[in-house]
Amino acid sequence: MSNAEQQPGVDAYAALAAVGPYGVRPGHALITMVEPHPGHEYAYNRWYEDDHYYAGAMAMPWMYAGRRWVATRDLQELRYPEKSAVARPVTAGCYLSTYWVTEGRYDEHMKWTVGINKRLNRDARVYRDRTHVFTAFQDHEATVYRDGAAGPRDFHALDHPYAGLVLEVVDADGPGGRAELLEWLRSRALPRRLEGSPAAMVTVFRPTPLPGDRMAYVKQVEGVDTRLTLLWFLETDPRTCWDGLFRGLDAEVAEAGMGRVELVAPFVPTVPGTDRYVDRLR
Repeated sequence: MSNAEQQPGVDAYAALAAVGPYGVRPGHALITMVEPHPGHEYAYNRWYEDDHYYAGAMAMPWMYAGRRWVATRDLQELRYPEKSAVARPVTAGCYLSTYWVTEGRYDEHMKWTVGINKRLNRDARVYRDRTHVFTAFQDHEATVYRDGAAGPRDFHALDHPYAGLVLEVVDADGPGGRAELLEWLRSRALPRRLEGSPAAMVTVFRPTPLPGDRMAYVKQVEGVDTRLTLLWFLETDPRTCWDGLFRGLDAEVAEAGMGRVELVAPFVPTVPGTDRYVDRLR
């Protein structure tokens, strides 16, 4: 019996490819910050890089780009505010993974991701000794570029060799304030910060609820009506520009009456296939 005969739905792949959106814009993202339990850092890193990054993410339909980032202890200690609604303590979550999903393909992707993760659990291919500190699928709201039309676009961002990334999470005071917060960031605050800086772009997303049949170890997303998630893509190590570019983001938002910054956290890219930085997490 042929493979096609063993898999009655195989022809559906051709039908699915023939219709629907297939652009290159990052209409959606998966942003997940995870803390391996003490003593499990090396094993977690190898599991994620050698198996889960591919079988649990990149092999899925419509997830077309991904990149992992790491925060060594000195980077963790730069984070603020100390009392964060996202990370408790604020240093929790030393690994960050970011993935782009094709615009308009969120529902199809979610059907697959729930199904494959149930299968990975049944097959004992899920590493248990870790905590999801901040995991959410997100819808793209805006990208602000330092150099206008020049340079990489947001759909290149996870493949371009950026030297660092800063995750910023901002909550508006209420659901009615998020649109105003977004417009203030897009038209005023971000262009002002980006000008002449080593940050090439900032992508802005809003979180979406996880499905009811999500994995039990991933908590439901908070701040769905109020939160914005910003990814700053840096051409230099975040330590070299931290004071000049990232200090005071919380005060700036508060003084503008736009809400509260709940996390500003710097990362550097991992080196795939290696355990570089694992010995510097604690």
